[in-house]
Amino acid sequence: MKDVNLSEYSFEGGENGSLVDLRNLDEADKKRLVMAGVDVNDDERAGSYLHMNHGSIHCTSHQEGLELMDIKDALKKFDGLPDYFWKLIDPEKDEFTREAFKNLHGGYFVRVKKGVKIAQPVQSCLFMKGHGVGQNVHNLVIVEDDAELHLITGCAVSSATEAAAHLGISEFYIGKNAKLTFTMIHNWGEEVVVRPRTHGVVEEGGEFQNNYVLMSPVGNLQSAPVIDLNGRGARARLNSVLVAPKGSYLSSGGVLNLNAPDTRGEIISRTLTTGGTIVAPGRICAKDVPARGHLECKGLILGDGRIHAIPELDGYLEGVELSHEAAVGKIAQEEIEYLQARGLDEDEATSTIVRGFLNVEMEGLPEELQRAIKEQIDQLDSSEDVL
Repeated sequence: MKDVNLSEYSFEGGENGSLVDLRNLDEADKKRLVMAGVDVNDDERAGSYLHMNHGSIHCTSHQEGLELMDIKDALKKFDGLPDYFWKLIDPEKDEFTREAFKNLHGGYFVRVKKGVKIAQPVQSCLFMKGHGVGQNVHNLVIVEDDAELHLITGCAVSSATEAAAHLGISEFYIGKNAKLTFTMIHNWGEEVVVRPRTHGVVEEGGEFQNNYVLMSPVGNLQSAPVIDLNGRGARARLNSVLVAPKGSYLSSGGVLNLNAPDTRGEIISRTLTTGGTIVAPGRICAKDVPARGHLECKGLILGDGRIHAIPELDGYLEGVELSHEAAVGKIAQEEIEYLQARGLDEDEATSTIVRGFLNVEMEGLPEELQRAIKEQIDQLDSSEDVL
């Protein structure tokens, strides 16, 4: 993995003014945001937050019981958030956490109050515009007991050719019998460095589902969210869909710690390379019983490229049930022939198989993004040398 030199990026002077309406963005930026899962019309969202470069420029909330604001404002309002802020992640973990700790630009704060179920998704966007921008954000999400939230986060740069560095700290707190669905869409660029550091805690009866989609080029990404299931009956599922074009390097995985009885966890990964490198580490650790976990990593190589799957299971007690399934390869010729026998040509058969393999249908995404994802799949190289 290529070394990252943070001195090559500017982490100062990137503040912007406010933006009343997301529709007032220029057309090129709106298109980049749509491809990151952002509904610029804000019609079917309970709230919206947009952070550009080094500051928040837009924040609206439409539902009682939902608190949505910039993390800097939340720190002022709640006396530094001593029970939550930097409690799950050590600021000294690595050079990226240290940079984010010493020079906070902003980030989103979301809290759903006890018993409140947010019917429509809340959306947030972390956006970079300009060559050489470095961005430090700290996101904090609290879903209190018996509450529910679907949060869609889009991360993007304004141009696929811009060099930039995104350092993102995220801490999640899911209360008793609460549910958080977190869908993250990345629309980076060929020269972008991405270093998220994520940790979450799920209490008794709580549920956390993480959906992660990256189908556009990225220079260098390293991500491995850690989720602790600390209460009886807590559940978590990490889903990821990754495509690595030539020149992209992705190290993307996850860790589930089953720390209480009757906990269940799954890590499901679908990876496809058309010339880039994907490292997919996954770890499930069970420290109480009964506990069940399953890790599944499947990868397709179309043409050149590399997929390195690293499944890891760690059981501490008799009675834990942990399993894994990992496979890396190519599209089977018999699958192509089966669909050809039913009237499809070779390219159509290949795109049909790839679409089914990636299976990116996720609740709450804009229709335009869903259509664009399908088009990207159809455009994947389906020549004879990749079969």
